[in-house]
Amino acid sequence: MKPITEQTILITGATDGLGKATALALAKLGARVLLHGRSEERLAAAKADIRAESGNPKIETYRANFAVLAEVRQLAYALLADHPQLDTLINNAAAQPDKAVRTLSNDGYEIQFAVNYLAPFLLTQLLLPALKAAAPARIINVSSAGQFPINFDDVMMEKNYQPLDAYRQSKLAQVMFTFSLAPHIEDDGITVNVLHPGSMMPTKLAQGFFNRSMDTLETGMNSVLRLATDPALDGVTGLYFDHLQETRANEQAYDADARRRLWALSEQLTRAE
Repeated sequence: MKPITEQTILITGATDGLGKATALALAKLGARVLLHGRSEERLAAAKADIRAESGNPKIETYRANFAVLAEVRQLAYALLADHPQLDTLINNAAAQPDKAVRTLSNDGYEIQFAVNYLAPFLLTQLLLPALKAAAPARIINVSSAGQFPINFDDVMMEKNYQPLDAYRQSKLAQVMFTFSLAPHIEDDGITVNVLHPGSMMPTKLAQGFFNRSMDTLETGMNSVLRLATDPALDGVTGLYFDHLQETRANEQAYDADARRRLWALSEQLTRAE
């Protein structure tokens, strides 16, 4: 790994909650931190807060709505133009679903599958050249211990929609993507791991579902920070962590055929090249 002060790190969903806490921690360590969000106003506020608290001027912002895949592509192209070398990508952004109504993305996909999974799938693929140019580089996918098996006959949950199951399905898809991607990029000097950072942290998403907290934001931030910065994880790839410990994900994540089906579907839905 390069010294953290020489690294450029992108965090999606970085205007509040776990994303903002992680961005602040990395800024305090001296990294160049790229903040993604969907609101220019909230990005500006987050940038000002992080600069003021960290004393680090190397904070940049990028706006994109992950419910619109065209905006994900535009985000990737802007990042590649500004930062042809990217040391770490932290895929943290997640949708805040309507608990009563099944909602669709701009592209017509169930909103959580679109924002939590398809958007980072596409963004990661598009940013691989910058990660390869910065190698050794890291990709960190922020998932959840709550994982629901994918029904390939009804991925968008048109027949039996439950918002929490949709969330859990999108989080298992992130794990499956991580396991599939790892061997493809290992020779390029890029590692990819996935984690459950903490249980029911005080974030808008967790509070919207459960209205109570268990772990603190600091607990989740430390889990993500370790995967981003620990030299002991150099070369470690294709693993799922619960907090700080490697553990086993939902059994479907180890089904090679299911992972191939998901990858093919993801390429079709994102029209990834």
